[in-house]
Amino acid sequence: MKVGCIGLGDIATKAYLPVLAFQPGVELHLHTRTPATLTRVGDGLRVPPQRRHTGLDALLAEDLDAAFVHAPTEVHPEIVTRLLRAGVPTYVDKPLAYELADAERLVALAEERNTSLAVGFNRRHAPGYTQCAEHPRELILLQKNRIGLPEQPRTMILDDFIHVVDTLRFLVPGEIDDITVRARVQDGLLHHVVLQLAGDGFTALGVMNRLSGSNEEILEVSGQDTKRQVVNLAEVIDHKGQPTVRRRGDWVPVARQRGIEQAVLGFLDAVRAGKVLSAQDALRTHELCERVVREVQERSA
Repeated sequence: MKVGCIGLGDIATKAYLPVLAFQPGVELHLHTRTPATLTRVGDGLRVPPQRRHTGLDALLAEDLDAAFVHAPTEVHPEIVTRLLRAGVPTYVDKPLAYELADAERLVALAEERNTSLAVGFNRRHAPGYTQCAEHPRELILLQKNRIGLPEQPRTMILDDFIHVVDTLRFLVPGEIDDITVRARVQDGLLHHVVLQLAGDGFTALGVMNRLSGSNEEILEVSGQDTKRQVVNLAEVIDHKGQPTVRRRGDWVPVARQRGIEQAVLGFLDAVRAGKVLSAQDALRTHELCERVVREVQERSA
């Protein structure tokens, strides 16, 4: 099975390549336009020189069975378009694109070509979060905070807050009929944003503060007089009277803890089975993010 990895930055080298490089039956091909990076990563993974590519044409000439795209978001539309037109099942980091029109076009192209397109919403596969989907969820609160990182609204929402948006969509127990957005923007930079999603019997709150004083991610789901809390995707605390704590095992890889390993293996299994994966649901997340972007921009105008 020939698998291409396009883009060899931090997310690829720290999270995806450690999974891909050691899968039985996978012939890994690397692509980046930076020769020094290609040599360093290729040597580290012992990928033969003939499987290292600085041009996309050369990579596509290998007749790939699947591809993972970890290049900067700005070039996602161009790269994903080339892959889909070549009939290559494609897994791409979130977001598909910064502009909703580009994301819509890519999803439509994948449907037209009957070719798999998957977006890297790894938190849907993280064990701590999947366990929350089995818990009563009358109230959901997800905070993903950072230190000293106010940013231009579209970039912050599509690059980072999109994880919060998608995770809330994954966890809500019913149809959403009310959406509220609050934000603080100063000098054109987004300091914090709050998204509320509500429906029959549930409320979900997503919070991102880029001036919080702490790098943290905390999920809480509660209902029926019980609460489950997940801290930094690693520690699960159940509250029902006396709290009980479950921590990530000492030997559990970070890629598994964060759901990346599961997402990769699920995608490869689908390709092997000839199952076509649709990105329509991922597009719903991009649509909701676009709504957040526009409301934030209107409030700051």
